[in-house]
Amino acid sequence: MGQKVNPVGFRTGIMLDWKSRWYAPKKEFADLLLEDKKLRDYVTKKYKFAGIPKVEIERTRDEVKVVLHAARPGVIIGRKGQQVEQLQDELQNLIGRRINIKIEEIGRPEIQAHLVAEDIAEQLIKRAPFRRAIKRALEQTMEAGAKGIKIQLAGRLGGAEMARREKQIAGSIPLSTLRAKIDYGFVEAKTAQGHIGVQVWVNQGEYEDQADGADAQEGQASKKPKRSYKR
Repeated sequence: MGQKVNPVGFRTGIMLDWKSRWYAPKKEFADLLLEDKKLRDYVTKKYKFAGIPKVEIERTRDEVKVVLHAARPGVIIGRKGQQVEQLQDELQNLIGRRINIKIEEIGRPEIQAHLVAEDIAEQLIKRAPFRRAIKRALEQTMEAGAKGIKIQLAGRLGGAEMARREKQIAGSIPLSTLRAKIDYGFVEAKTAQGHIGVQVWVNQGEYEDQADGADAQEGQASKKPKRSYKR
């Protein structure tokens, strides 16, 4: 039997930070965890087309800070930031606490595993051939500068009677190497024949390379600056 571990969970606390950063007594922990789940579900469902692979939550005694990492931040911000204020009010009504929203733009959405999985799932729902969808995703991600990518689909592929798995790999995916920056995404494509699970692993390089490649990234940043929005 395969001992499969989520690459993000495997690196959390060692190479990666937690997506929810707060401390609570035992009595309050379950309620706050449920609040985090509600916030994430609400934001990702409402802004499905904004490309949100990650939502970070920090709590203080007074407020809850929600950091949205988005490929298309303009969809969330709206004209003159009106939609951010509206979203802030909606989230405050949802959990009954003061919310502070911060939106960060993702530099290279093509190498974000969750966004790649969402793109494949969208194509499957539109009845595109699954092999073509996989091939296109592999090519786009490798061209964007990824070191490797693995895609696995499971379900009634092509409307077949029997469910099966299809897997394709390009480049290298060292899942057991902790310093390798492996991003993982899972999305379900809800087709007429049934649900198809889309799993994507993307090798974004190594964590140590970030400091070395800072100069190169600054050069790229001058062409397309990374924007951050606060309310």
